[in-house]
Amino acid sequence: MSFPQPFRTLALLGSTGSIGTQTLDVVRAHPGRFRVAVLTAQRSADLLVQQAREFRPEVVVIGDESNYLAVKAALASQPETQVLAGAAALAEVAARPGVDVVLTALVGYAGLLPTVAALQAGKTLALANKETLVVAGQLVTALARKHGAAIYPVDSEHSALFQCLVGEAPESVEKIILTASGGPFRGRSAQELARVTKAQALKHPNWDMGAKITIDSASLMNKGLEVIEAKWLFDLRDEQIEVVVHPQSIIHSLVQFRDGSLKAQLGLPDMKLPIQYALGYPERLANDFPRFSFLDYPTLTFERPDTDTFRNLSLAFEAMRRGGNAPCVLNAANEIAVDAFLRERIGFLELPAVVESCLSKVSYLADPSLDDYVHTDAETRRVAAELVK
Repeated sequence: MSFPQPFRTLALLGSTGSIGTQTLDVVRAHPGRFRVAVLTAQRSADLLVQQAREFRPEVVVIGDESNYLAVKAALASQPETQVLAGAAALAEVAARPGVDVVLTALVGYAGLLPTVAALQAGKTLALANKETLVVAGQLVTALARKHGAAIYPVDSEHSALFQCLVGEAPESVEKIILTASGGPFRGRSAQELARVTKAQALKHPNWDMGAKITIDSASLMNKGLEVIEAKWLFDLRDEQIEVVVHPQSIIHSLVQFRDGSLKAQLGLPDMKLPIQYALGYPERLANDFPRFSFLDYPTLTFERPDTDTFRNLSLAFEAMRRGGNAPCVLNAANEIAVDAFLRERIGFLELPAVVESCLSKVSYLADPSLDDYVHTDAETRRVAAELVK
């Protein structure tokens, strides 16, 4: 298959999730601009095979090795596509020669090692896996500088900040303001949250996302993770980061400059827009996605986040200020807690309780190495698993 120039060759890590499938929508909307060389999934073997048959990549990786033979058999008639399996293969394909952009849409800590591999290979990184910068932001950004690798954010809020900062001097930034929808339980009391069900928590008012990020949004942990991500992406001091609840999700984030002026990026809540911006940067690619109109949104409102009731956000700020391996502990504890909530083993209010307990119990390291992050993640998961039994 031939492509007119210029086109970009993509490795899409996590192709079967919400971000991954929307990324492929963007690729379909721009025939001839992108070639998909790598597709990976953790467990969704059937969808991975379907995507491979459509996009005919050079390699697919199924993370769950028990699905390897099924995927290999399903693609036996497609000899140009190599089939690999396991975590080591994810890191291998992230550094694959000939790939221009690695879009990491993996969920959680699983994105760290493939991201490190991609940066060490000097790849341009389109980052949808915020946990990578939460867990090891100092290490990841240092690797990007060392190997001359660009990181373009895919999260809507960080894409908004990135767009607002293009052409601006870093020293002119006074602060950044991350907007949050407030999730489905905005305004609820702790007593009401104690009765929240999994089904209720999975109904986000504005965004269509995977289960883990939807629960994180409901608990405000997602915004807490984004706070830590923003610190490293934009080289900010802790006190330069603010969160404001904006229920309509039209203003995706803002930058305030030292002269007092503000720049904001607006648009409908559609993840395909930041995905397309990251893949096409510095060009703005045309599309026929729905357009925003102020007449449809005559009122945009803002309020302070309730960090007393939604304690995960304050715990994230605390972990960021503490630094070291504390954000790694925060992330791992939250992943275990969310999984337990989705399995209906703990209640909604126990989510921050598990995180807080792990932050106090897991050994603190002020200057962790990559191995230290790996050990911290494993230790935290053991502690958290005991707490959610």
